[in-house]
Amino acid sequence: MVRQKTEDKREAILRATLGLVNNNGFHAAPMSKIAADAGISAGTIYLYFQNKEDLINTLYRELKNKFASKALQGFNQEAPVKKGFETIWRNILQYKLSEPEEAAFLEQCDNTPMVTDASREFGFKSLQPLFDLWERGQQEGIIKPLCRHMLFAFSLFPMIYVARVYIKAGKELSAEAINMAFEASWDAIKT
Repeated sequence: MVRQKTEDKREAILRATLGLVNNNGFHAAPMSKIAADAGISAGTIYLYFQNKEDLINTLYRELKNKFASKALQGFNQEAPVKKGFETIWRNILQYKLSEPEEAAFLEQCDNTPMVTDASREFGFKSLQPLFDLWERGQQEGIIKPLCRHMLFAFSLFPMIYVARVYIKAGKELSAEAINMAFEASWDAIKT
């Protein structure tokens, strides 16, 4: 019972942080406000996290881990390169559409010095199977010889942007639009 209460408080802190950062930004989400939104005393946060940077980085790593699990769901490393990429691409799109708050937080983390280099590296390593797939595609002459950051930018960032626009507008992407968007992403990185 005590362990459950401990986990509940920790989860409440993480949920409150997610909501406050998404709605107000990193600097307008003080620990006192996080505690209030979590329904705990401010001092309780420090039983779980050293400071705000530790809290943000912990939330970032946990969400990156969840994101990677979703992105790699059903991925077969033996599949042809395009099919493997399509599986991951569609999974990422589904995550962005079904978990918009988490996705928005992760996007904000890409632009803040509060997330440490170690946490960012953790985030990239969580997607290592995608990078391995791209490398295999480059070795097979299927994918352009670009670094992983450029491949990510050209093939995944446009989809992430489109998902965000549709979410904000409260619209659904049609199957046809998703198929066309995937082909455009693939065309951006294939040789």
